[in-house]
Amino acid sequence: MPLKIDGVQLEVGYRIDILVENKLVLELKSLEVINDLHLAQTLNYLKLGGFKLGLIINFNVTRLKFGIKRVANGI
Repeated sequence: MPLKIDGVQLEVGYRIDILVENKLVLELKSLEVINDLHLAQTLNYLKLGGFKLGLIINFNVTRLKFGIKRVANGI
């Protein structure tokens, strides 16, 4: 995702893991615990890209359904 600050454009400012249909941001992790830092990272991707919905998916869990966290921007 390109980033533009004070008229300067950086082509590789942020790297979204997966963007689905230009609407849904998927942030993939393999961590013991998802904390507020990961939530803030995904929320920044949503705000900068103008997207409304994101999912943080943590693969380091016993069942995948326990590792999915929904993040919404302005919903």
